[in-house]
Parts: sequence; structure tokens; C-alpha cells
Amino acid sequence: MQARMDFRKASPQGAKALGELHAFVKRCGLDHTLLELVKLRASQINGCAHCIDMHTKELRAAGASEQRLYLLDAWEESPFYSERERAALAWTEALTLVTEGHVPDEVFAQARAHFSEEELANLTLAIVAINGANRLNIAFRTVPGSYRVARQQAAE
Repeated sequence: MQARMDFRKASPQGAKALGELHAFVKRCGLDHTLLELVKLRASQINGCAHCIDMHTKELRAAGASEQRLYLLDAWEESPFYSERERAALAWTEALTLVTEGHVPDEVFAQARAHFSEEELANLTLAIVAINGANRLNIAFRTVPGSYRVARQQAAE
């Protein structure tokens, strides 16, 4: 696979704006592992190879088990996710697949049972950010495989 173009070089201001949203999400107070699970699940749904590569590496670096990574696309049938993670994953799927019935009331109720209003707003911003990144990377065929976790980069 060959990239069509580098959208970051083509629109540095746009890339900066999206980067600022991702930076906010990173420091919004939600657990890093939870956010990475959400990002990986949205990326799986969207078929974004670059982002699947990235968020799988981030989860491994954070100590996630291979079992949790392998079973994420079957999280509903797997006992390896907390109730809070399940609520976040259901919210992620409803927002990512919004054209398949919008966001059902029961999914909202489940999310509100586990997240404050501020947390749910921030979780939603995280989902918006990853869906945007997925669409950019898919549209311009960003090649997967080169991403390295920041902690690994700093160690070298």
C-alpha cells in the first residue's frame, strides 16, 4: 500500500487543530487504557489500519493483555472488560455507527450510569477525535506500521 498524500503537510493548520483536540482528550482526566480501548474499537469498526496499529501498540505499552486486545471486537461476549469499559465501548459503537439508528436511549443510560456529565462529554470528544483521524488516515491511505509509542521513542 502506498499513501495517497500526507494530509499533515497539505494542511498543517488543520493537522494542528486535530492534534489539539487529541491533546485535550489525552489530558481530560479519563483513564489512558479506557481511551485507548475506545480508540482501538472505533478504528476496528472503521477499518483504519494505521490507527489499529497505533492503538494496539499503545495498549500493549500500557500493559494490556493480548487476550483483551484479541477479543475487543467481541467485547460483549468476553469477560475481560469492566462495566465502565463496556459502557464506553457501547457508547463508542453507537456514535461510530450513528447512521444505524442514532444513539439509543439505553446506551446513553448505560453510559450515564458509569460516567459523569463531564466525563461523558470528554469521552464523546475522544470518539469524535478518533473517528476524524480514522477518516483522514483512510482517505489518504496512511501506511500502518511506523507508529512507535512515545515512551519507546523517549527511551532510544
